[in-house]
Amino acid sequence: MEFQTLKIKIENQISYITIANPPVNALSVQTLRELEKAIDSAVEDSEVKVIVLTGEGKFFIAGANIKELSDIETSQKGREYSQYGQFVFNKIEQSPKPVIAMINGACLGGGLEIAMATHIRIAAESAKLGLPELNLGLIPGFGGTQRFALLTGREKAIEMILSSDAITGKEASRIGLVSKSVPLEDLEATVRSMAEKISAKSSVSICAALTAINRGVSYGQEQGYLVEAELFGNLFTSEDAKEGIHAFIQKRSPVFKNC
Repeated sequence: MEFQTLKIKIENQISYITIANPPVNALSVQTLRELEKAIDSAVEDSEVKVIVLTGEGKFFIAGANIKELSDIETSQKGREYSQYGQFVFNKIEQSPKPVIAMINGACLGGGLEIAMATHIRIAAESAKLGLPELNLGLIPGFGGTQRFALLTGREKAIEMILSSDAITGKEASRIGLVSKSVPLEDLEATVRSMAEKISAKSSVSICAALTAINRGVSYGQEQGYLVEAELFGNLFTSEDAKEGIHAFIQKRSPVFKNC
């Protein structure tokens, strides 16, 4: 599959999706479309167990394509633009395979919105994260108003969105916006280690865990408990659960077949 604004590399069951849209890796409509295809492809690829999303060069994603925004002249077009971005980012959030954001540099506007849709966010301490849309007379339109509040709480979301201030990766880690922050020179190794640790697990249990977590977040704890119990029970019929339990009893490492 040919992409104009993405680079794809698969290594050790990990699909690395890199936004390569210079000069600042802006989220154009073309990039969104390619990203949708890349996520679908990684999910369908039986050899891929973990997806890593990052940006090329000094930027993660520095926001939307401002020229494209300036061409939107009706509320209908603006609504369709927002809904498409939400659709793509929801695909990431609901992916049955974990998506890790490797935030290497400026992560602003749509860039932060896509990062918030991933399952794990690891940022360089020096990275800049923020939602500056109000500086343009707009608001975050790809789910940012909702996910920011879920991750950090309503008060911090209001402060960050209304002020349009950016914070460092280190501060983002402190407030729970990212999972952790590390020095830039350690970022790639840290993300690779996390991805490889996850990819050593059974893809069946990985998918079940993500499904249970997402269901509870989307529909409430009561629904989440029901789904958790159902999936927990179903896993006992899988070959990997049998292997995992027997390996533990035998004091050896499990050899999962992802079934």
